[in-house]
Amino acid sequence: MLPSLLLFRFFRFLLPPCLLSLVYLYLYPVFHSCGFPSPSSQHASPASCAFDGAGAPLHTSTLPKVAPFRLLTLGDPQLEGDSSLPDTKHAKFPSLGHIWQDVQAGAYRRAWEDSKENTALFFTKGIPSVLESYRKRIDLFGNDFYLAHIYRSVHWYSNPTHVTILGDLLGSQWITNEEFARRSDRFWSRVVVGGEKVPEAIMNSSTSEILGVEKSWKNRIINIAGNHDVGYAGDMDDDRVARFETAFGKANWDIKFTLPIANETATEQEGHEDIQPVAPPTLRLVNLNSLNLDTPAFSTDLQLKTYTFLNDIITSAQDVEDRTQAIVLLTHIPLHKENGTCADGPFFDFFPSWTGLNVLAGGVKEQNHISSDVSSSGILQGIFGLSGNPAAPGGGRGRNGIILTGHDHVGCDVYHHIKIPTISEMEIGQENEEQTQPSWNATRWGAASSLVDDPNVNGVREVTVRSMMGDFEGNAAFVSGWFDETIGEKGEWRFEVNTCALGVQHIWWAVHIGVLLVVAVLIASIVTFILEERYVQNRRIGKAVDISPSKEKVRANSEVKKGVDKRDKEVVARRT
Repeated sequence: MLPSLLLFRFFRFLLPPCLLSLVYLYLYPVFHSCGFPSPSSQHASPASCAFDGAGAPLHTSTLPKVAPFRLLTLGDPQLEGDSSLPDTKHAKFPSLGHIWQDVQAGAYRRAWEDSKENTALFFTKGIPSVLESYRKRIDLFGNDFYLAHIYRSVHWYSNPTHVTILGDLLGSQWITNEEFARRSDRFWSRVVVGGEKVPEAIMNSSTSEILGVEKSWKNRIINIAGNHDVGYAGDMDDDRVARFETAFGKANWDIKFTLPIANETATEQEGHEDIQPVAPPTLRLVNLNSLNLDTPAFSTDLQLKTYTFLNDIITSAQDVEDRTQAIVLLTHIPLHKENGTCADGPFFDFFPSWTGLNVLAGGVKEQNHISSDVSSSGILQGIFGLSGNPAAPGGGRGRNGIILTGHDHVGCDVYHHIKIPTISEMEIGQENEEQTQPSWNATRWGAASSLVDDPNVNGVREVTVRSMMGDFEGNAAFVSGWFDETIGEKGEWRFEVNTCALGVQHIWWAVHIGVLLVVAVLIASIVTFILEERYVQNRRIGKAVDISPSKEKVRANSEVKKGVDKRDKEVVARRT
């Protein structure tokens, strides 16, 4: 069998699985049904107020098929760079000049020992470190495009109204400004191609917009500060926060999105000055830097800014009785949970008294969760107004909303809740001074349906989004928010979450390497076929050239023979 035919058959064998894997890779959101939860599929109420993706009011008899607020949520891409490359200091061959100096000084034994040691290091550590460095560089290059493929695919297929990345955009807070600039450029030019930073004018003031009117939000990336971006409280300084905010956006800011008032409501209000204007349903998006909520902190000024922002959110929030408004809290570090609830349990570590680094001695070095006190008082009770006190405003039910966090790469979905004590329990508590107050608990969302429906339990959902890194299967979360007028007296916002994963990064590598292999085999088969054709053609030409001299020789021999025969006849004639 000709080599070209063998290669072409190999190409035909590889082509179908290559095409199938390529189709899967680039259309995986279709195969996995990646997308936002639909309001109509979650609730089939016959009478509800609905708005389409552009914010326009629809018919009020059914819920919309598409939620007006669709937040594509990604977590912890952690772009690495030069700090992750192996040390190649042993990659240089031992200096002969250094050895010659030892020889000239008469230190022959030292020269011999140094040469043996350096040569051994060169072959055992130097060469492997260089090879590993090249492998790592290729891995970093591919990882950028793996993350970019996830963002591009789910963004294209799901059609979000907003996009957020929940911190740890980069892989280390200890990198130099030059390396930070290189990774930031890779983030914008490779990973989120077409994405843009939220305008400074929006982040610098608490503005309000009609949801769906400004279409550019689809490409604006709401970046949350992570510990690998700016550090924890014990090492976060002004320079790190400043470079992050310059490249990716402010660490603390908020914005409100309102649904448009239906035409019927607007018509009723026209010409009636005595009628109190109806406030439209409002969604408040809060970007909170949770990295310096706990103490001790290196920069008290930065911590004060975060505390001030948190207090402003609390004091400017709507009344807890008003369920037509909701809060979407975006932050990096998850709220406190008991050990075993999620993959990461409660954990704090602090810097020692001296490290040689520009950090606060005794400051927060690492943490898995926001502390219990800050989680309950600052966020659950503060921002959301939740309480276990039945005498609290709104019965302690608090403000509607959802919390989205990162940091825990495995991801988690819980319901933070607190039980309202019954009258008998309150009476027992008054009689027994040692009676403990209601405490906060976190239950996995899948097992919390009875708690959510219990009128004596107040709570809010927190979704810790699984990392989009390859080791965690390239995950993405899809958060839908819509206003359901059938809930309560005036209606409430509802939120639902879907998740979707591409698979480990090896899938991306295998598919593209497979494509390169198929192309290489095809090219090899074509080149081999051309060479075979030239070889056959040259052989035919060669045979034609060899045949011509043979005919000449035969012709010459024939003439010689004729001449000999003629001479023989003449000789015979003379003799006779």
